[in-house]
Amino acid sequence: MPICWNWKAIALHTEEIVGSIPYSAPLATGWIELVPTRRVATLVAVAALIGSVSVAQAQFDNERQDMLRGGSTKKGSYNIFGFDGTDLGRTTVRYDGKYAPGTIVVNTTERRLYLVQANGSALRYGIGVGKRGFQWKGTHKITAKKEFPDWTPPAEMRARQKGLPAHMKGGDPDNPLGARAMYLGSTLYRIHGSNDPDSVGEAESSGCFRMRNEDVADLYKRVSVGTTVVVQ
Repeated sequence: MPICWNWKAIALHTEEIVGSIPYSAPLATGWIELVPTRRVATLVAVAALIGSVSVAQAQFDNERQDMLRGGSTKKGSYNIFGFDGTDLGRTTVRYDGKYAPGTIVVNTTERRLYLVQANGSALRYGIGVGKRGFQWKGTHKITAKKEFPDWTPPAEMRARQKGLPAHMKGGDPDNPLGARAMYLGSTLYRIHGSNDPDSVGEAESSGCFRMRNEDVADLYKRVSVGTTVVVQ
């Protein structure tokens, strides 16, 4: 919970304690005793307390973001001055796989998703994958597509990660599903966006595949319900 304080009570208590405490300062001709006014001493003490509360609130916010990412620590910023050196953005590559055009192939080892095209090529996207113990393989079809989806964490996830909300509306800046979601078969897994683009390329999820919002929006418009998804 965010931290609340009774600032009036703190100021009065601080004034009682420090209002008459003297201190000494050296001068060229010797020492002179200086006694700060109660008002100045109170302001200094309250400013120090505000600083400590700000640090505590920042720590709380960071812990909440870690929780929504699946309990993993943020690895840092990839995008510097508009240049992305991660090779995680959408690009067209040569692809010699056995799958028909229109198939989605998820390579969890590479942390890449391929949308197979004609003529031996594919669109490649960077993805985030499941944490150790949450990775999986198999073949499913996209059974639903949603823009700015709501998020309801399953009971198992809420049991593992105390404090998760029971439900979060789509479009909420903390919603980990981001701008789009494509649901895989009857599983709880999705290909979805993320409001934490730095997590793309990492292994932080509980089994879903994360994409940057601009990339998941691009993939979303290229595929339909019924598309085959192969997870390797």
